[in-house]
Amino acid sequence: MWEILLTLAILFALAWPLGRYLAVALGDAPSRLDRVFGPVERVVYILCGVDPRRGMAWQGIARAFIGTNLVLAAVVMAILMGQGALPLNPDGVPGMGWDLALHTMVSFLTNTNQQHYSGQAQLSYLSQLAGIVTLQVLTPAMGLAIGLAVLRGLFGGRNTGTAGEGEPRDLGNYYVDVVRATLRVLLPLALAWSLLLTWQGVPSTFEGARVATPIDTEAGMAEQVIPVGPVAPMVAIKQLGTNGGGWYGPNSAVPLENPTPLGNVIEVIGIALLPMAIVLMMGRFTGRRKLTALVFGVMATFSLAFIATSAWSEQQPNAAVAGLAAEGPNMEGKEQRLGPGASALWSTLTTQTSNGSVNAMHDSLNPVAGGVAIAGMLVNAVWGGIGCGLVGFLVYLLVTVFLSGLMIGRTPEFFGRKLEVAEMRLLSLLVLLQPVLLLAAMAVALANPAITGNSNPGLHGVSQVLYEYASAYANNGSGFEGLGDATPWWNLSCVALLLAGRYATLLVPLAVAGRLAAKRVAPVTAGTLDIETPTFALTLVAVIVLLTLLCFLPVLALGPIGEALALAA
Repeated sequence: MWEILLTLAILFALAWPLGRYLAVALGDAPSRLDRVFGPVERVVYILCGVDPRRGMAWQGIARAFIGTNLVLAAVVMAILMGQGALPLNPDGVPGMGWDLALHTMVSFLTNTNQQHYSGQAQLSYLSQLAGIVTLQVLTPAMGLAIGLAVLRGLFGGRNTGTAGEGEPRDLGNYYVDVVRATLRVLLPLALAWSLLLTWQGVPSTFEGARVATPIDTEAGMAEQVIPVGPVAPMVAIKQLGTNGGGWYGPNSAVPLENPTPLGNVIEVIGIALLPMAIVLMMGRFTGRRKLTALVFGVMATFSLAFIATSAWSEQQPNAAVAGLAAEGPNMEGKEQRLGPGASALWSTLTTQTSNGSVNAMHDSLNPVAGGVAIAGMLVNAVWGGIGCGLVGFLVYLLVTVFLSGLMIGRTPEFFGRKLEVAEMRLLSLLVLLQPVLLLAAMAVALANPAITGNSNPGLHGVSQVLYEYASAYANNGSGFEGLGDATPWWNLSCVALLLAGRYATLLVPLAVAGRLAAKRVAPVTAGTLDIETPTFALTLVAVIVLLTLLCFLPVLALGPIGEALALAA
């Protein structure tokens, strides 16, 4: 527990100043950083044909977001399918099949990094760097750009003094936000993390695989081929960008990707550093310090509850080895050098955010800890992904404002702007989209085991399928495994959830924010609902639980809850 508490303390100590930096680096006011990054940024704007002074309404931002994603999709798809004939392929890796290439491209394009392949064996260096790592840098920057636009919209846009009521508001320039997020935030942090990981022993080379001769060759294995490569840069951005896709198939459970206990702490801090800093940034960015405290407090409450529950669960014995070994914590699927405490902290933070990297096999977690990981993805707004996590939380916030207003007989308003039927219809459809798509896909998968493949037909099998689809929709990317997921069924069904979980959950709140920004601000009166209070925070917690965890209670009872009760009996 001391290791967990110390890691969380370091995480907050780093996130606080980083949040202040983000408010300056990404804010609309001029700053000293313009002198440092301005020349490079201006070159990028000229090459891309972008006017950084032009503001964009929410419709323009949505079009720019979709357009840039389509261009990246075409380029990465071509690289993955043609990598066998392209350079930087010293190990002669062939091109991917179309369905696996489509899933891989969509997975990384949506900042998910769900892997139905093993990176060291099925991707060339060019695919890893020009395809995968490029998306791992740009997709979190794009999500952050949408998040900044939503914040501007909810708090009135940038030209509130010139636009009339009902007219589109300037929510910033999407391209400027993406460039600034990339050059001022992600690349400097990734460089620092890459150097730290290289120092700890993570490979960073363009040479081909290494060949090692085992000491014991009696089993008939005369040599081992150990893939290496520029691993450290990818691991750095996979953690900091809430990406999660590892160089190696088993991700950071591989000693080459996560070689030391100190390296493990560096990587686990990277998981939640930017998501937490973005929440802390919100106060300075919007001028609403009390609202930031409320958002941070609610997220921290969920986060600590999940971490404590998971850590307790993994300290319990594993029922599968009862009577076969000495009693102790659950060590199945764990690295001996890390242990259950560090693994429980990682598994919880990686599913609270949309990171998805692992340092232990989640399929081997005790049922309660596995259920906590699933719950974190179903909520998908406890820290969350870069930008999209805060956007998801603001959806819960707006729904709570509407429900609270109805309960006390006051007009639902968000800082003077009325939440009306059109906005609530959009938010309600978004809230319903997750259970409809996720449960429908589960029903088909569980009803047709012959075409889907499942290593566990019982309660744990339900957990495996639920985890896979929850991970896809939450743009998380981790998995329980045990599924034959490198098949057309899993590739294509997950693609549908990946796309909905990314674009609907970003574009619908953007549209709502744009509509609210165009409304007249009503003066604050005694009848105005005050949302910056502990009472509202408790209401918000209750709404999140009702809309997510209780909504999925029946299927959770058939999965991790049922499994835990069966083992206890």
